[in-house]
Amino acid sequence: MDTDFLISLLTIIGIDIILGGDNAIVVALACRNLPKEIRNRAIVLGICLALVTRMSLTVVAVQLLEVPFLLAVSGALLIYIAYSLLTDQGDDREIEGGTNLWSAIKAIIIADLVMGFDNVIAVAGAAHGDHTLVLIGLIVSVPIIIWGSKLILKAFDRFPIIIYLGAGILAFTASRMITHEDMFAPLFHHNPILTLSFQIFVIVAVLLVGWFQNKTKK
Repeated sequence: MDTDFLISLLTIIGIDIILGGDNAIVVALACRNLPKEIRNRAIVLGICLALVTRMSLTVVAVQLLEVPFLLAVSGALLIYIAYSLLTDQGDDREIEGGTNLWSAIKAIIIADLVMGFDNVIAVAGAAHGDHTLVLIGLIVSVPIIIWGSKLILKAFDRFPIIIYLGAGILAFTASRMITHEDMFAPLFHHNPILTLSFQIFVIVAVLLVGWFQNKTKK
């Protein structure tokens, strides 16, 4: 296993852990009105079907990232997502809960597609065209969403620094997407010091601006 593959794999797992909390909340809200005896079935079926849909979207996203400048544009979008993770912690989302099995499953799939966009872009960028990494990342996200939601939310509440760590992971992924853009190859590919400096700048800028914004709000 080469270093690049390992770094990308760990990055994808980190992304799934950080962004999996919101999707876990979606599942809980979509199933909140179901009878207890079918709730677990709705959770498993809903997540599995949402996983298949997200896998298809991520594979498409991986292919689309080969379009000129799209990798860099997606990297810029991911920088905004990283910033939003720090500054929009109190963002409330209304999810329509289902009252029967299939309505809850439909709610899970629709809400997961809407809220999982950041995850799709982040995983596609971190995978750099490797479909094996995409598959591993999506498989890893399932137990995180099913079992990890309460732990993640408690960890966020108890250790706010974890949110900054997550934003840093997303910012790192975004900077790698931009520096791996083929159209910027003459600028970055033969200038490792410039590449590293740019990546550090993006991470530090996202964390500092997010921290300053949170401090201003308080």
